[in-house]
Amino acid sequence: MNRFLDFVERAGNRLPHPATLFAILAAAVLVISWVAAGATATHPSTGNSIAAVNLLTAEGVRRIATSLVTNFTGFVPLGTVLVAMLGVAVAEGSGLLGALLRALVLSAPRRVITLVVVFAGVMSNAASEAGYVILVPLAAVVFLAAGRHPLAGLAAAFAGVSGGYSANLVLGTVDPLLAGLSTEAARLIAPGYTVNPAANYYFMAVSTLLITLAGYFVTERIVEPRLGAYSPDAGTAAPDANAVGGPEIAPLAPAERRGLAAAGIATLLFSAALALAVIPEGAVLRDPATGGLLNSPFLHGIVALIFLAFLLPGLAYGVVAGTIRSDADVMNAMGKTMSTLGVYIVLVFFAAQFVAFFGWTNLGAILAIHGAKFLQSIGLTGVPLLIAFILASAFLNLFMGSASAKWAILAPVFIHMLMLLGYSPELTQTAYRIGDSTTNIVTPMMSYFALIIAFVQRYKPGAGIGTVVAMMLPYTMTFLIGWTVMLIAWVAFGIPVGPGAGLYYPG
Repeated sequence: MNRFLDFVERAGNRLPHPATLFAILAAAVLVISWVAAGATATHPSTGNSIAAVNLLTAEGVRRIATSLVTNFTGFVPLGTVLVAMLGVAVAEGSGLLGALLRALVLSAPRRVITLVVVFAGVMSNAASEAGYVILVPLAAVVFLAAGRHPLAGLAAAFAGVSGGYSANLVLGTVDPLLAGLSTEAARLIAPGYTVNPAANYYFMAVSTLLITLAGYFVTERIVEPRLGAYSPDAGTAAPDANAVGGPEIAPLAPAERRGLAAAGIATLLFSAALALAVIPEGAVLRDPATGGLLNSPFLHGIVALIFLAFLLPGLAYGVVAGTIRSDADVMNAMGKTMSTLGVYIVLVFFAAQFVAFFGWTNLGAILAIHGAKFLQSIGLTGVPLLIAFILASAFLNLFMGSASAKWAILAPVFIHMLMLLGYSPELTQTAYRIGDSTTNIVTPMMSYFALIIAFVQRYKPGAGIGTVVAMMLPYTMTFLIGWTVMLIAWVAFGIPVGPGAGLYYPG
């Protein structure tokens, strides 16, 4: 395994700088769109023909020229990262994060940290982008403070956040979105059929335990031993892969303890204000049309809330501990953090062009439709078809990152097919979510992949796509196998995948 992963890393890192690679991929998409001009596919639910769009035409060149800036400024991860990091900058610059991490490391057993990080990653995906922006870099710092390799912590958090995207103990924004698409697909056969947003909840809840344990196993047994002991000066792993421990962690000073108490009070006050804005009926952050939390200002404004959740405790800590003495200290902390994101911003510019160009060509949709037709044509049935569908979803996710966009294409084909074979739409949706989640952590098409590369380069200068893929591939393989086996067992024991969501469709 280590030799294979080393080969993957070496081969991947022989590629150009990640920003250059995204630029090359964007240019390649233009050429491929010219070569593929004329390719078509029929959308299974609407019946509309989808044609490949040649971007090397006069119209395509005009679109590129007029959209280059908006592709960059409208790239969702950019604004999310910058706004959230302004709040984190204050918490970090004031010393709050450092004090919290030292308190955590001094009180938590070394082996429990991995479980906590993976579990927190799984749970954070309910808050959409929060896990990528906050937890992934924070986990690296936690591991470093504990004398462990920071990239192992980063990998464990990224695996939980993105690889475990379809595991959680609570429902997220993607659940009603996928359920709506599944409902429309099911009604092609059974008018009036409804897939509820909690249709996969039982399976998701148990999957939380599976992903947490699997992520713990891969981190402890494969990823961290391969990384070895961290050498801060060189930014590389030391030869002794079994070395653990680090510099002695100093106990908290009285001023730091007072600062933590003040930060705790600020957090409680902010939490109370947030609860008043979310929990009561008709609260200001609920959906004004439905009164619910799904698609509410609370969920859509989660980045602003993250900003405040770090800013306010950071200010409280800094004022009481004496690390913030004026407004200039706050602004300087924000500016310092922004200056460290320069490489990430460059990466995002080229990644945004690549993602936008690929989307304009319709090549991802055409590939998904023809891939679905191929599976339909080979005559698989039952559990083998479910397994093939999981693998196909995992493969297509490498080229088409949006879970909802892929499901809009695949649902009408596979829900129809499996309903005719006696399987419920809810079960088909579950199989899709397994495949869609497991390859998130190894595909550059995932929106936050460029950010992960930037985080990795903090601890391993010169790291590229190969480093990230080699580090995350064991998680992908383990999650894919473990989740698929779990689904087969689930079907064998006849357990509903969610409330009111059986495995079979009576026809």
